[in-house]
Amino acid sequence: MLAIQETQRSAEMIVRLAQLALAARDVPGAVTPMLSCLVDETAAVGSAYFEAGGSHFHARAGTGIMPEGPVMEAVLAHGLPSETPLIQALLDVNRPLFFDNTSSDPRAAGFPDLGVPSLAAAPVRDVHGQLLGAFLMHTLDPHAWADREADLFAAVCGTMAALTARLIAEERAVAAQEGAIRALGLALDYRDGETKGHTDRVTRLAVRIGERMLVGDETMTALRWGAYLHDIGKIGIPDAILHKPAKLNEREWELMRAHPMMGHDFAARLEFLPTAALDLVRYHHERWDGKGYPEGRAGQLIPLTARIFGVCDVYDALISERPYKQAWTHKAAIEEIVAQCGKQFDPEGVR
Repeated sequence: MLAIQETQRSAEMIVRLAQLALAARDVPGAVTPMLSCLVDETAAVGSAYFEAGGSHFHARAGTGIMPEGPVMEAVLAHGLPSETPLIQALLDVNRPLFFDNTSSDPRAAGFPDLGVPSLAAAPVRDVHGQLLGAFLMHTLDPHAWADREADLFAAVCGTMAALTARLIAEERAVAAQEGAIRALGLALDYRDGETKGHTDRVTRLAVRIGERMLVGDETMTALRWGAYLHDIGKIGIPDAILHKPAKLNEREWELMRAHPMMGHDFAARLEFLPTAALDLVRYHHERWDGKGYPEGRAGQLIPLTARIFGVCDVYDALISERPYKQAWTHKAAIEEIVAQCGKQFDPEGVR
């Protein structure tokens, strides 16, 4: 009866951890509850998840008591090299490995130097069998892993490995999308030679303001992606207008004012872009007082991402040299932005 109850409890625990993982937005959010569970339910005092990246496996999540000292500091800073004996051992197995005494097994070489006498490790693989990462749990005193601990570790890691691999794939897909979006924005920088670096600068600044305003993760992603693409509509603006060293005439200015609408149309073809990112592209030249373009929206009718980005875009334009003006100082640019608070800009963004 006791064995049945223990099995049922373990199953319920795994279901609960799977539910948390499925609701998580990223890999650390998915695996941290699992790592905490291992520390709570076994003799392990600490547990961690390492993920492959380049020539090393980097710590992405951890909980409990970790070893101290320069060797551990190096691992946290640089990761475990792929040639680490434990990593090499995990390449060849589909099950967890248990080391009651790391000093007596060459596959655990290096861990005694960390002050880890007992260790358990389990691989995380993709659908093709490639090693993506590893779950580890450890003690700081010698310990012989009991059957119950081994069974729990194997069951939890076996279930969570598949979910973790799915999340890794999703993260990498999003990273690839973001890299392509940024590359498109940088291509515009290179075309518009007078504003090289503008896209990265305004994106970084928009993210910092978004963080200070405590926007959510989805809004932050939209803010980043929209910032990368904010001037994509200038693809349709002739170089003669884009690089004109003098003020634009009325016809040229009318065409220039059309670039947010054109940009929205271009960006909308990237079907994975969230609406809030498209809103930034379309409305980042609107003004708080309703005197902007392309629609003359005012106040809260301007989407949040566009209101945040509008301040960043103008600031960078002011401090940058352009064909028609010298660069302003930071102090002068800030004074101008403050002067336009509640007129051109959302007061919260200015603050």
